[in-house]
Amino acid sequence: MSTQEVERSDVASERTVDRSPMPWWRNLRVWRWVATILWLGVVVAHLIFLGLAFDRTRLILLMCLGLAAASIGRRRVTTVIIDWLPFAGILLLYDFTRNIAQWMGMPTHWALAADFDHMLFGVNPTVWLQERLKQPDTPWWEVFTSVVYMSYFIIPYAAAAVLWLRNRHAWRRYAAGFLIMTFVALVGYTLLPAAPPWAAARCTSEQVADYPRAPECMNQLYADDGGLLGELEPQNAGAQPYVERISARGWEVLDIHAASNLLQLGQAKANLVAAIPSLHAGLTMFLALFMWPRVRALGRTLFLGYAVAMAFTLVYTAEHYVLDILLGWGLAAVVVVGVDVADKRLIARRNRSPVPQSV
Repeated sequence: MSTQEVERSDVASERTVDRSPMPWWRNLRVWRWVATILWLGVVVAHLIFLGLAFDRTRLILLMCLGLAAASIGRRRVTTVIIDWLPFAGILLLYDFTRNIAQWMGMPTHWALAADFDHMLFGVNPTVWLQERLKQPDTPWWEVFTSVVYMSYFIIPYAAAAVLWLRNRHAWRRYAAGFLIMTFVALVGYTLLPAAPPWAAARCTSEQVADYPRAPECMNQLYADDGGLLGELEPQNAGAQPYVERISARGWEVLDIHAASNLLQLGQAKANLVAAIPSLHAGLTMFLALFMWPRVRALGRTLFLGYAVAMAFTLVYTAEHYVLDILLGWGLAAVVVVGVDVADKRLIARRNRSPVPQSV
């Protein structure tokens, strides 16, 4: 039995249809709709009073409440806890361990990725893009880059929720790949801490000669002569002549300063030298590759386009080098293939007939 057949049979086995007439108060479909409407009310209230749930704990909690409501009459509600509690717990473990490089005192690489990008393109892509596109005031289209950047904190989890509702077998494969991606990336930037473009633009080669993790220069807006990345020659008059971190700037156009402040606060608390590989790029490409055999042409275009849009956003806004993105994409491809091979072997082992013993 193939993986797709197992996924289809898993869906069929979980669907329960009761066609016999019954009073409305005993109709689970009615209660499912009631619970879903109540959940939507909770989500709207959360948006009004607390804003978008960009932190993972709140997001998963809200999603699980919605999944519990949507499960009424379809499958046991307890399956939400059975499936999602381990998933959330492992991600919580990741949050506790992602700064382990700081405890280990690993040297931070400041020029490795920049040198690779320059060797590959003959120019630094972030410098090239900001010279041609950056404006003194935030242009309207930077709303797109800011939304794409922030969507990383929601879309991969929302996709997991949809997969779980449609097919738990596919969800298990997705969750396994998601966790493998996360922890392999953790190993990567633990053993090879690397500064992103925005940090390199704030520090000179003399200031980071000893491979420091968090030098004081990272807290300034820019370094003399543009730091390690050099000065920009902006084509738009008035644009700053140095590389800037502008992933949150688009929210100013929408006058949503709370989102910009929340993102900047989260960035300040994160591991600032966890650039290699890029999880933003890796997980969005993992989502595109995982969904490729499960959606039609339009879906494939949208998921792949999302991964490419994320890559452009990361380079333009000075969050990552191209090297970081390529490594993230390569990791995604390896994980998707690995999960698929492992799943097929498990299915084959489960379906293998027992060998008859000789008498």
